[in-house]
Order: sequence, then C-alpha cells, then structure tokens
Amino acid sequence: MISEKMMNALNEQIKHEMQSAYLYFSMATYFETESWDGMAGWMRAQADEEWAHSMRMYHHIMERDGKVKLNTLTAPQAEWASPLKAFKAAYKHEQFITSKVYELAKLAREENDFAAEAMLQWFVNEQVEEESNASKIVQMLERVGDNMNGMLMVDRQLGERALAVAAAAATEK
Repeated sequence: MISEKMMNALNEQIKHEMQSAYLYFSMATYFETESWDGMAGWMRAQADEEWAHSMRMYHHIMERDGKVKLNTLTAPQAEWASPLKAFKAAYKHEQFITSKVYELAKLAREENDFAAEAMLQWFVNEQVEEESNASKIVQMLERVGDNMNGMLMVDRQLGERALAVAAAAATEK
C-alpha cells in the first residue's frame, strides 16, 4: 500500500506531466500555425510522451491501492516570438520537471518507499534525455539564427521524430 504523502505527491506529479503534455500540444499548434510542420510533429510526439509519463504514475498509484486525484490544469501559453523562444521555453520546462522528479525521488527515500523509488528511477533517467533533447534543439536553432535554409533543415530533421513515432505506433497494432 502506498502512503498518503507519497500518493499525494505522485498525484501532483501526474498534474505536472499532464500540464507538460498540454504545453507541448500548444507548442505543436503554434508551430503548425506557423507552417513548421516538422517542429509541430516533434511537439505532438513530445505531448504523447508526457501523457504516457502521467499514465505510468497513474498505474503505479492504482497498483498500490492508492487513489488518483486529477488536479486542475492551467491554459498554457499559446504563442511564442520564434521557434527558438518556444524551444527555450520547452528546455526551461524540462528543467522544472526534473526538479519535481528529484523531489519525488527524495520523498520516496525518506518514506522508505522502495517501490516508488524504483519506479521513479526511470523518471530520473528519462529527464536526462528530456533535457538533453531540448538543449540540443536550442543549440541547433541558435546556430542557424535567421537563416531560412538552416531553419528548414532543422524543421525537416525534427519531423523525422514524428515519422519514427508514427511508424512505431503502426507496428504496435
């Protein structure tokens, strides 16, 4: 059985993960409106991934006879001044999520909740990847600056992720 303190903290993290999905879906909408289809696809894939993260925590709580409480989400930002500004915001958001995951891991240790600690180790590792991906995209966009050919190349490269995710989903059916 999961402790009430751990359950409440995980419920709050479910909200953060869902808020992340909502933010990335908003970014996808922004990119698609601006005709950056590759970036839009990348963000849609990212939103799906964040939803999966919330479901991983949901199942952990439910499997331990806990109760999931869905907390209120807030409307995310809808527009950015540029793709670079959007990806900088995504990177900053991932750093925030990392801090929340670390707080959860610390709480699991304090509570001697070995099951939660084991589950959260996956998230600790995942956040290294999340921050790295966002940081690399920011660096690419900073390098190309206002060069339209460079922007088109970045957009095409980011669109490859969306194609890979779609292909993987098709093989799962």
